Amino acid sequence: MGSKRILITGVSKYWGHRLARQMEAFEEIETIIGVDSSDPAGELERTEYVKVGTQHALLKRIVDAARIDTVIDTRLVVDSSTSSSRNAHENNVIGTMNILAACSGPDTTVRKVVLKSSAHYYGCEQDDPAFFTEGMSRPHAPRTGIERDIVDAEASLREFAEKNPNATVTILRFANVLGPDVRTAHTQLFALPAIPMILGFDPRYQFVHEDDVVHALEHVAQENLPGVYNVAGDGVLALSEVIGLLGRTPAPILPPWGTGLAVNAARRIGVKVPPEMVNQLRFGRGVDNRKLKAAGFNYRYTSREAVQKLAEHMRLHPILKGVREPYRYEREVEEFLRWSPSVQGNAEAEDTQSAPPPPPDPPRPKPKPRPRRPIAPVEQYDDLESEEVISLLGSMEATDLQALLAYERGNRARASVTGAIEGVLARRGSLI
Repeated sequence: MGSKRILITGVSKYWGHRLARQMEAFEEIETIIGVDSSDPAGELERTEYVKVGTQHALLKRIVDAARIDTVIDTRLVVDSSTSSSRNAHENNVIGTMNILAACSGPDTTVRKVVLKSSAHYYGCEQDDPAFFTEGMSRPHAPRTGIERDIVDAEASLREFAEKNPNATVTILRFANVLGPDVRTAHTQLFALPAIPMILGFDPRYQFVHEDDVVHALEHVAQENLPGVYNVAGDGVLALSEVIGLLGRTPAPILPPWGTGLAVNAARRIGVKVPPEMVNQLRFGRGVDNRKLKAAGFNYRYTSREAVQKLAEHMRLHPILKGVREPYRYEREVEEFLRWSPSVQGNAEAEDTQSAPPPPPDPPRPKPKPRPRRPIAPVEQYDDLESEEVISLLGSMEATDLQALLAYERGNRARASVTGAIEGVLARRGSLI
């Protein structure tokens, strides 16, 4: 059952906003409503934004008025370093119950509910199985507030599914997410030149690329997939392997016993290690990802490739940061400049008071164009990776850079490469 009228929660945060932008590309989707208590994280085109929290009465009115058939809940807080424990509980547990209440009722139009959950549901312990399947329950009681919240939120989804057999309820439990744009406790940890580890431990890790997170949510929205699904890229890496792929140095300095000691030691060196992450730095975690693949979902990145993509971004980001256009679009400013009577009136006054233009100069003969140098990329250019190309730019002449830019645009058109070439040319005043 493909979704036609979708409500997405949490559009003020990264996942809700990005998912809304992704769903806007599907012409068969008639309506997209985005709700949150704060403004969206960026511009939206087809999505209609309604500023509302998780008050079930208001959400119910929106669901009924827009005849929503699918609700995708992306609000779940899975990193305690981003919110207080009280706010996280209100959002994760109370908020989830209110959203489900808005989807209930004998006359409801909602036929599908999707929850973006987390593999924190399983916890991390020394005697855990090698891979958690979706049918396994937690072998131990939740240790942290975030883990308890996730367990309670999923329990609300299961109760909703029992009371509403006509609705498809899907829970996606995501492994640790990596990507150039998403910010998590792990991406902050991996950005350090020396990555702290717990003495005597080298845990196993799985990752999912941020693009696969969005595509997984999109996939279950368009398919009829009730139940729980783990979402993680293929393969398992030891933390020491991850550190090596990132080109960082391991620093086994965290104490092996006591959550409080580990967290306090990390804070002293400027690292945020939320409580739910400490046991993962000891024992790691693995989840079985075969169920979602059997349902037709294809991952674009393995766990290793997700780490390699993050490593590439970390290498290129310092170079590309100075190339970016400094202008930032502001809707209110653009509307003022385009439609304000004051601006328009001043422009008309300047036009009427300006002196008549001088007569044009006689046309000059056009100079004969110089013969253009043939496009000659460096030897074996097509075999070079983005960072290898970028490392050569500083030693190249402007004419060679322009030829290289034209060649890249006409062939692979890698945004990181073309942006870096344009940045070098702009700094030299040779960009045409």
